[in-house]
Amino acid sequence: MANLKEVRTRIASVSSTQQITSAMKMVSAAKFRRAQNAIVGMRPYAAQLNEIIGEIDTGDGVQTPYHAVRPVKRVYLVVVTSNKGLCGAFNSNVLKLAMQRLEHWRNEGAEIRVICIGKKVSEQMAKQKGLEKFSYDELLDSPSFNAIATLADTLLDDFAEKKVDHIEVVYNQFKNSLSQVLSCEQFLPVGQTSEGGKAKGSGKGDFIFEPSKEEILREMIPLTLRSTFYRIVLDSLASEHGARMTAMQKATDNATELLKDLRLSYNKARQAAITNEIIEIVSGSEALKG
Repeated sequence: MANLKEVRTRIASVSSTQQITSAMKMVSAAKFRRAQNAIVGMRPYAAQLNEIIGEIDTGDGVQTPYHAVRPVKRVYLVVVTSNKGLCGAFNSNVLKLAMQRLEHWRNEGAEIRVICIGKKVSEQMAKQKGLEKFSYDELLDSPSFNAIATLADTLLDDFAEKKVDHIEVVYNQFKNSLSQVLSCEQFLPVGQTSEGGKAKGSGKGDFIFEPSKEEILREMIPLTLRSTFYRIVLDSLASEHGARMTAMQKATDNATELLKDLRLSYNKARQAAITNEIIEIVSGSEALKG
């Protein structure tokens, strides 16, 4: 059995850790609430844009530069993680799927560029020799629409100028505070069916388009794609804070259970020490009487 000093030291250490994890949980809860409100408010707007695009793009041959399907020779893989850790399997799940997609495109013989959003993916991709990569970690520090839209515009321009043939995004889609959906979405070329992306319209409306459908799509598609990219980042942020809040709650609970066991061990050791002292006193007394 450990002595009293060792047990006291462990109790103090676990108590300090418990205070830290509890504080981190409360901080994450506050950030999670703001991130949740942002993504919940964003989704109806993004869904409405997708519905409008679906009503216009009814499969009658209207095309924009963002619809072009070309042989895939160059791929952009956008990976969204977090800048910080202590959020359970949030980052590892995304990185695992990203490495699978990376291996897939390598087997297809495509030239790959990785767009890293988050320090965790930047650190992971830095280990890949000969891989072309660009980091935009600062987007997560203050996720404004203008900054994220600027990156989205760069991707749109590269696709329209035929510098890239396929763009896909790997991230965690927010479901609730306890769970996230690991997702890999095709960003470009534009498709008619994509989760949270290009919802297909009913096509039942009898509309007169002014100006033409193609001109409307040329304006609406970039706006929709910018909103989609912004939604993806907000999804990832809400998922990150939810995952960290859950991880810190579990860590706090584990520390509480560990403290119970340590205090029980401490009381046992203290009782044993007291018993030994009593035995020594009694034995000394008896020896003096003898």
